[in-house]
Amino acid sequence: MAVTSDDSVAVIGAGMAGLAAAVRLAAAGYRVVVLEAQAEAGGKMRRVEVGGQGFDAGPTVLTMKWVFDALFAAGGRSIDQELALTPSSVIARHYWRGGAALDLHADQQETLRAISDFAGKREAEGYRRFAADSRRTYEVLKDSFIDASRPNPVSLSRRIGLARPGALLAIKPFATLWSALGSYFADVRLRQLFARYATYCGSSPYLSPATLMLVAHVEQEGVWTIEGGIRALAQRLEGLAVELGVEFRYGDAVSEITMDPSRRGVCGVVTRSGRRLDTRQIIYNGDVAALPRLIGAPPPDPARGQAQRSLSALVSCSLSEPSGVPIAHHTVFFSEDYEREFDAIFKRHEPPADPTVYLCAQDRDSAGRLPLGHAGAERIYALMNLPADGDRRRFHESEVSACLKSMEHRLELNGLKLSLNPASADITTPDRFANLYPGTGGALYGMASHGWMASFARPGSQGPVPGLYLAGGSVHPGPGLPMAALSGKLAAEQLMADWPLTRRSRPAAITGGTSTARATAGASPLR
Repeated sequence: MAVTSDDSVAVIGAGMAGLAAAVRLAAAGYRVVVLEAQAEAGGKMRRVEVGGQGFDAGPTVLTMKWVFDALFAAGGRSIDQELALTPSSVIARHYWRGGAALDLHADQQETLRAISDFAGKREAEGYRRFAADSRRTYEVLKDSFIDASRPNPVSLSRRIGLARPGALLAIKPFATLWSALGSYFADVRLRQLFARYATYCGSSPYLSPATLMLVAHVEQEGVWTIEGGIRALAQRLEGLAVELGVEFRYGDAVSEITMDPSRRGVCGVVTRSGRRLDTRQIIYNGDVAALPRLIGAPPPDPARGQAQRSLSALVSCSLSEPSGVPIAHHTVFFSEDYEREFDAIFKRHEPPADPTVYLCAQDRDSAGRLPLGHAGAERIYALMNLPADGDRRRFHESEVSACLKSMEHRLELNGLKLSLNPASADITTPDRFANLYPGTGGALYGMASHGWMASFARPGSQGPVPGLYLAGGSVHPGPGLPMAALSGKLAAEQLMADWPLTRRSRPAAITGGTSTARATAGASPLR
């Protein structure tokens, strides 16, 4: 076994949280080594190729830009100078049976007019109240919960202020999202549209707390597309980390986090190839479901873990020529019976017969315009939600075909003709996601956010043993790119508080460094 002794911080995983932690630690003067099982950084910000063209095959949207402003600023950079960002004028387009359509706009007045035309003035007034309440919920929780160490119910109440009962009630912790939406909208289609925010954290709107209505305000504050796709964000953060002195080691998964019995804390990591790195400071950017195996702890109860898993998905990336109703960059085609869809996934653990389908037309701008001169097939990312049972079952060709046909059927009922031919597509199913993200069963968002205590059940940045810190979408403050980036920040801050830096030499940023870090990081990969 090759052994290296190092005073570096080891970051396990180069997803968004790992990249955020590495940038912040390196900018503060810490030596950082990032250990990544895959051949490149990005984690769920993955990219696939079909027909010679690259697709974002993970997250497709950037929100909460202030999180990334702060992250790049910590590394001495500006995100607006490092990446080409375009604000979206249309947040998303939505279709129901027969082609009934509604756009949500960045301009709230435009959305009010659109809802009034779609469902009447009373529903538009309901949206006005909903938007105001979602803003209030966000403002109450932004500093007390989202961008703060994990609280418990008592400490959160103290942060918000026991003398502000109105603020405590504003976050609606005990109502479900679906039931709360009934106080704003009589039209079930609008309840369906805004209930979809529960799926942003992999959950059912019938079981998730109404607090998730804050997502409406998050989107209202801005949705951005990135030139080169979300993958460009991962590449630029990797490049920035390298400029700050971070070392990336690719292609050799960590198989064990070793313990020092005398101090009951971590003392290093061992990789699958047998390489070892001695360190007393580790940030784990992986799903917490996989952590017990790495530290030699008993695994959680499988039955309990299965019930808590968030959504998985079938994702199809293909070159297609859609026809019929016009699509935007983000378009949602809603199923006929939303409750039945989530019952199939979370209660019966089976693919829904009539799925809601999300499309990301990756060549189109937010309003749906193709580039000048574009002709022929375009890049279409299509997604339907599925149960996270990828560690218990394999999706065979017949099952994949059945899911794709159900997706095509829903699209056609809502006005769009689109062929989802598996022979000419890159298809990812829960079993493939389970292989990509160990311990998850294919769950893409950690635990499901079901019940008012779910947000407090996620682990915080402090790991179960000294020297081990947690980051990623399965820990506080939750899933999604900005939340994962914040978890990396919180883990780095906790580590720095516990392990004050005595060697204050900070690596100088290298002007004009590579954006992919391949040449630098490849100098000493663990393979």
